[in-house]
Amino acid sequence: MRELEVLDEGHLKLSWEDRKEFFQEELSEQVRGEVKRLLEEALEAERTDWLGVGRYVRDEGERHDYRNGYYFRDLGTKLGLLEGLRVPRTRQGYSSELLPRYERRQEAVNDLVREAFLRGVSTRQVGEVLEPVLGESYSPQTVSRIARGLDQAVKAFHGRRLRDEYIYIFLDGVVLKVRDGQGKVRRRWVLVAYGITAQGRRELIAYQLARGESEASWTAFLQGMFLRGLEGHQLQLLITDGSTGLRAALGLVWPEVPLQRCWAHKLRNIGDKVPHKEESCVKEAAAIYQASSRQEAQRIFRRWAKKWRCKRPRAVACVERDLEELLNFYDFPPAHWQKIRTTNIIERAFREVRRRTRPMSSFTNPASCDRIVFGVISHLNRSWEKKPLKEFTQKA
Repeated sequence: MRELEVLDEGHLKLSWEDRKEFFQEELSEQVRGEVKRLLEEALEAERTDWLGVGRYVRDEGERHDYRNGYYFRDLGTKLGLLEGLRVPRTRQGYSSELLPRYERRQEAVNDLVREAFLRGVSTRQVGEVLEPVLGESYSPQTVSRIARGLDQAVKAFHGRRLRDEYIYIFLDGVVLKVRDGQGKVRRRWVLVAYGITAQGRRELIAYQLARGESEASWTAFLQGMFLRGLEGHQLQLLITDGSTGLRAALGLVWPEVPLQRCWAHKLRNIGDKVPHKEESCVKEAAAIYQASSRQEAQRIFRRWAKKWRCKRPRAVACVERDLEELLNFYDFPPAHWQKIRTTNIIERAFREVRRRTRPMSSFTNPASCDRIVFGVISHLNRSWEKKPLKEFTQKA
């Protein structure tokens, strides 16, 4: 506790900031003291219930065990560290429900550590960052052990039953760097499915780590969702990046659902086929999807193709062969067009994953990658629960 200077009149010599800090510290200490007292009383009552008799009672008929003094334990709580908590014990030993054996932290503290870890604080820094709040600093090894507590939640997420209520599903692969068992850094794809319901509720439905975007990888991912309930009875459009493996897999799982090719990926493809000095070719191609109708978009395409076919035939062919799938979004309400003509919605969601992993050169192993992706996706899904997309909720 702080040493305070007392003036001749008996008043404390404190500035306003000193007064505020002093009373905050004093209040926190008083609250922790009261919580410690109440918890010790509850533990004492729990032991009495276990024994079946009160203190100093000699009746052996209802007795289950005998008191055997106390031991002392520090307990981490969200209010700070409760030091020297007096824990009752018995001769035969009993298992406390209030304070399980070997528990040194409340689950709420573990949740706080996991949240800090998922928000981008490294395992080496979590302890330092939370020490002023929790009253103690946790080692990187302890933080890693606490973070591994997410594994059951990750397993439950991957195995949960899916609702078959999405009208639009966006599919894309995001590349992350992960260390393998030999310590080598490998590129790993995170295959992602993002859905929107008719009510505008959005959700990152599922994800899966894969070695690439092959047909086999996408088929396993899509069939897994299908078998967990997402059979596509409400599904009206699939938005993809144009991956050949994904396209083939979709033909096996949801063959009747039309495809929308991502315009953002298509413009990048065009840009790869023209020199930088002719970037106007890409800008003019963008006018195709900005048209007010499918018919106008087709007219703009024909003008654009006529202008560039001789100079950049590969760029024109790139659009021409996929034109029908590039314009499928026009069959849906105009308010939805901006959302469903690209897979940018997934890219924006995964900015948070990249922000989280920016301090790291790579994930230490696939399990840590899985945990962090799960944590970010869960956070986004929770934040979206009560925020449906306005394009779907507002009347035209």
